[in-house]
Amino acid sequence: MTFQKSVPSLLSIASLIIFLVFCNPTYAYDNANLLPKEVTPVLDLAKSLTKGQELILEQELNEYEQQSGWKIRVLTQFEDSPGIAIKDFWDIDERTLLVIADPRGGNLINFNVGDSYFSLLPRLFWVELQSRFGNQFYVRDYGEDSAIIESIKSIKTCLDVGGCQKVPGLTKEQILWSLAASILGGLIAGVASSPRKENEFLAWKWLLLVSPIWFIPFGVIGIAQVVTRTTDLIPLIRNIVAFITSAIASNMFARNTLGKTFNSNPEK
Repeated sequence: MTFQKSVPSLLSIASLIIFLVFCNPTYAYDNANLLPKEVTPVLDLAKSLTKGQELILEQELNEYEQQSGWKIRVLTQFEDSPGIAIKDFWDIDERTLLVIADPRGGNLINFNVGDSYFSLLPRLFWVELQSRFGNQFYVRDYGEDSAIIESIKSIKTCLDVGGCQKVPGLTKEQILWSLAASILGGLIAGVASSPRKENEFLAWKWLLLVSPIWFIPFGVIGIAQVVTRTTDLIPLIRNIVAFITSAIASNMFARNTLGKTFNSNPEK
């Protein structure tokens, strides 16, 4: 009896929820009271920047807009947000980039990208840029101000050179990952090229046969990921030296172990 009485009440609650969700109109959030009277390219509601940083950033963005025609606007928010009122305040169009910093989400940095930007900076660029500077580890180590400023620097750098496919610069994780991949590729190449026959210096056929296995970690991760992000020769040379060194070491090891097994063919 108790269960039967509870069923109508549950149905009533469910019906009320459905009515509230689907029958009541929804309104876009709009709070123009948070906007200043004078138009400025930086609206730091969350106080992520110091006053000095805010003034410098405002000047840089205004000068950059006059020189290049690209409009970059910065909005930081936490509890209060101007909502859609920001669209008319900044006259957002296809050449406007809105950088939104909101620590309430899983990632600090978000971008509202004008259509004109995609011809120079593809969608994957914005995903990588967001994950590099907006992740919680970067924000914890360097602060919200650095995340905002460095992301804008990367954008301006790419716009000045006519576009980028990758975010310029290498993180510590990318440096270590490309180095480890180069060492792994060298180990595989060294073992693959170890002699299988007597009086053989290198097993070129085996080296070429397994080339996809060692070329992907070395060529794609160790080399391509570096040269597409930086012109600095140090990480490139380091990865090449690591590949050659590990290849020689693994080749010598294979000669003294696997090579003896291959060459052992006792006469009957």
